[in-house]
Amino acid sequence: MDKYIKILNLSEIEEVVLSYGQPKFRSKQLIEWLLAKGAASYDEMTNLPATLRERLADEHPLTETHIVEKQVSRDGTRKYVLGLADGCLVETVGIPSLTTKSGTQHLTVCFSTQVGCAMACSFCATGQEGLTRNLSSTEMVEQIRVVQKDFGIRVSNVVSMGQGEPFQNYDAVIEALRFLNANKAFGIGARHITLSTCGILAGIERLSNEPEQFTLAVSLHSANQELRNSIMPRCKNQPLGKLKQALLEYVTKTGRRPSLEYTMIAGTNDSDKDLHELIEFTQGLLCHVNLIPLNNVPDSPFKPCKPETYKRWIRALGMHGVEATLRNSRGSDIDGACGQLKNTLAK
Repeated sequence: MDKYIKILNLSEIEEVVLSYGQPKFRSKQLIEWLLAKGAASYDEMTNLPATLRERLADEHPLTETHIVEKQVSRDGTRKYVLGLADGCLVETVGIPSLTTKSGTQHLTVCFSTQVGCAMACSFCATGQEGLTRNLSSTEMVEQIRVVQKDFGIRVSNVVSMGQGEPFQNYDAVIEALRFLNANKAFGIGARHITLSTCGILAGIERLSNEPEQFTLAVSLHSANQELRNSIMPRCKNQPLGKLKQALLEYVTKTGRRPSLEYTMIAGTNDSDKDLHELIEFTQGLLCHVNLIPLNNVPDSPFKPCKPETYKRWIRALGMHGVEATLRNSRGSDIDGACGQLKNTLAK
């Protein structure tokens, strides 16, 4: 079966062009048309030879990534369900923010790395879906391009906190991040690119050896092994002791501070005992704790905790030398949880 061009990784697109006997620069021209200019057909690619365009159209059809559904929050956040070339759907979020001193508007895109997710975290809407397939690096970059075009402003930050576990699609994710970082592509600074993981040890080790200064975020959600196993069942083979050791080695190698993401769930992981276990886990580890309000998911038994709990946790962590912040909840008036909008459409 012919492969749609945008389902291929960026490196695979280059291999296709070279296999046709074309010089390497032709693949760069093709990728520019696809991801920078957003060409809807090969006919638009006027600087490519007609024979190349005809063969690509025959063997690698060009189908545009399109917006299937869009919700706009009161705070300006836009959540998208995007339709891919093969009919799969994926979620992406655009989060605008205004820098008051300069009046400059920044745009963060939260993108997905897989269609669905295999990690089955109990509080996550995507966890209810399961994994369909990995996304190609091209499809990841496409998400950023579509959101940038829809907002009409340059994307300044990207985070791989959409659907999927990025380290289970490591090579394609790193390829996408490098393209987004490249000056001749999107030119997003490496420190403005965040790679999120549930704590896949092999992925953390690989990332610690990469030359780019990408930011690492680890979804922790509990520092108690038994509780973490219950809410993040597919992380049972990534024990907390080994996770902390991997993070210590990451800090030693890179000198960079990872972020620990902790979604606060009322009556589940927000007790004093949970707090003390989190403090113990952070001791001796250069890190930042990011407390995350839980989004309401229909039919889910998990609920957000009380606002005063966040304040108490931030004070306690600070007293133990750990910087902690509360993530600003954006898009709370729309289907904000990962997978929630897409799952709503499927009903």
